[in-house]
Amino acid sequence: MPIPSTPLSTPATSSTVVTPRVALAVATTLFFMWGFLTSLNDVLIPHLKAVFELNYTRAMLVQFTFFGAYFLMSLPAGWLVAHLGYKKGIIAGLLIAAVGALGFWPSAALRTYEAFLASLFVLATGITVLQVAANPYVALLGPEQTASSRLTLAQALNSLGTTLAPLFGGFLILSTTVMSGEQIQALPVAEQVAYRAAEAQSVQGPYLGLAIALALLAVFVCLFRLPSLAEATEKADSAPHTLLDALKHPHVLFGVLAIFFYVGAEVSIGSLMVNYLALPETGGMSEQRATQYVSAYWGCAMVGRFAGSWLLAQYPPRRLLAGFALANVVLLGVILAASGEVAVYGIVATGLFNSIMFPTIFSLAIERLGPLTNKASSLLIMAIVGGAVIPLLQGMLADRIGLHLSFVLPVACYLYIIFYGLVGSRPQAASGQGG
Repeated sequence: MPIPSTPLSTPATSSTVVTPRVALAVATTLFFMWGFLTSLNDVLIPHLKAVFELNYTRAMLVQFTFFGAYFLMSLPAGWLVAHLGYKKGIIAGLLIAAVGALGFWPSAALRTYEAFLASLFVLATGITVLQVAANPYVALLGPEQTASSRLTLAQALNSLGTTLAPLFGGFLILSTTVMSGEQIQALPVAEQVAYRAAEAQSVQGPYLGLAIALALLAVFVCLFRLPSLAEATEKADSAPHTLLDALKHPHVLFGVLAIFFYVGAEVSIGSLMVNYLALPETGGMSEQRATQYVSAYWGCAMVGRFAGSWLLAQYPPRRLLAGFALANVVLLGVILAASGEVAVYGIVATGLFNSIMFPTIFSLAIERLGPLTNKASSLLIMAIVGGAVIPLLQGMLADRIGLHLSFVLPVACYLYIIFYGLVGSRPQAASGQGG
């Protein structure tokens, strides 16, 4: 699936094309926005869980729908970016996401869980298009040896979005206690109507604002003449290749699994943190207060990414990846054995060591692939479906063995990432080929 190198300027005006540094700055705004939208799910889940009186399994359908879109829509998104080019693909992704955010208005008015899930799917489809276009674009905006550092810096802005979203959502969405069905029925009819209207507005307003922001960001990107990276994309797609060709390289296959498990673990922890911190044996805190700790969780990831951008330019990425994964295994082990403040600060600290994982795994998995880079990138974006599967599995575990013990599942995910950093990420000859 070729990504065209559609020129963004004619030869006569090529001098107006922005520098790679400015292009990187523009791209980081996209990372911020999809981080904000993704992290807002961590607030939406406890809200919808209370509104619709869901168990953990059904509540995790929010993440299953959101991240399931990555798996289902990555190939169509790759096709779209291939035909539009990087810049127009980014604009299309922003506009699709805006439509999804706008869908929250009728969904809240209908007060139907399935309608929320449908709007989330459209929103996530737009973000999938952004991921397919922006991740390889940033990786190609400079030397290959600093790709991990560059992607980590962009992901730091993604973490700024994920840090601010829980505070934003906690203030606007979780500012009031949600009543149970029995409590609502006990109210006079007029008060029931007023309560449901206020409940809908707590979701409608924030997502309407986000829809407007996404549309304005699309206009902002349209105004810039970004480098087309024509030479890189033409070389990458000069010969026909398939996804299976990329998977024949062991470090790509192992990298796809690493992204799957990393995203799954990170999303599971963030999604269940509000409910986890509300447990009497843990924090016993209100949902709104718990969102401050969710913000701190993502804030730790932001700090780690800014620091990681420097560390990855100084030290071997594979060793840092394995070391950070080991740190999270230790922290989660403490969480499983402890309670109270130790458990609270332990689960928040895992965000710090999540920081470098996605960009480092991504850049290691596309290392030395040449014409297969685009195919491997599509596979890695599809692997974000781990954010759909792992949280759902942890929700099922939580319903069976309790929320506290269910965190054994992320431990297993991080153990795999240690393997990837130490062994699985080293490029080898494609299976079935000599050399």
